[in-house]
Amino acid sequence: MKLAPPLAPMEARSVEQIPAGEEWQYEPKWDGFRCIAFRREDDIFLQSKAGQPLARYFPDVIDALSELPAKNFAVDGELVIEVDGRFSFDDLQLRLHPAASRVKKLAAAHPATYILFDLLEDERGKSLLGVSLRERRKALDGFASKNLKSAERIKLSPATTSLAKAQKWFAIVGGNLDGVMAKRLDAVYASGERTAMVKVKNIRTADCVVGGFRYATDSKLIGSLLLGLYDDAGLLHHVGFSSAFKADEKRELTKKFEALKKAPGFTGNTPGGPSRWSTERTGEWEPVDPKIVVEVTYDHFTGGRFRHGTKIVRWRPDKAPRQCTLEQVAHGEGKAIALL
Repeated sequence: MKLAPPLAPMEARSVEQIPAGEEWQYEPKWDGFRCIAFRREDDIFLQSKAGQPLARYFPDVIDALSELPAKNFAVDGELVIEVDGRFSFDDLQLRLHPAASRVKKLAAAHPATYILFDLLEDERGKSLLGVSLRERRKALDGFASKNLKSAERIKLSPATTSLAKAQKWFAIVGGNLDGVMAKRLDAVYASGERTAMVKVKNIRTADCVVGGFRYATDSKLIGSLLLGLYDDAGLLHHVGFSSAFKADEKRELTKKFEALKKAPGFTGNTPGGPSRWSTERTGEWEPVDPKIVVEVTYDHFTGGRFRHGTKIVRWRPDKAPRQCTLEQVAHGEGKAIALL
């Protein structure tokens, strides 16, 4: 029986170090949308990590898959969009638009690429979920050699059993690379499970200025602090948030920052502006006098934003706000495209 959507993708658990040993295969962790693609002759279905259909948002990928010689298959991979030499997560999110005309225009301006890293069903309709990654990767390499030679928008993700090479990839995490994946070579495709795959992210720190805050939903207490970094022109740009606070901390923070309320807060990009990141509410926010500096940990900075929420390590009363510049996070962007 051929595979059919929705199929829960195999997932990874987070670890702090790249595991070593002959039983591991290493791959780049791309900064994009996870996607499983099913082709049945002229019918192609794209499924998101959450099991939702994606085809209407990526007609360019549908066209690219339809041009492959293989007429039947199921593959796992990552959707990415390259803009100005690096991958843009913002442009991926812009694709999730209800108007087909808008999606078509975006696809023409910046076409998406689909990076394959697993073969779940071969061209003969045989499910590979129950075979080892070692066998699946061999089958995927064969699939790629037969089908991807002239495919401009369908790429094969590199893989290696060399820890040294994986460590080189890890050294350029940032921009296009979201980390490094390690998968057990003897493991089957564990749909919906985290048993045979781990991910490692490069945790960094940056000193940021608090330029505002948001109240928690239906609360008079602070829900998140809004973080900023200065550019060379002296403008303070909103770059992310931190919200991992305990209840007693929220009371103290509310008192502290309500006393600092002062417009404009941010003088460059502001919260709820052009960014379409889904990890933070874009409603009302309160500007504060930008005089408080915090050191935060983060795993990824791209498109002028911290990709995920940050965690405060310590307060920095010893550091001047104007010392908190975007230069701290200008690393690695664009280097990962050369891996494809």
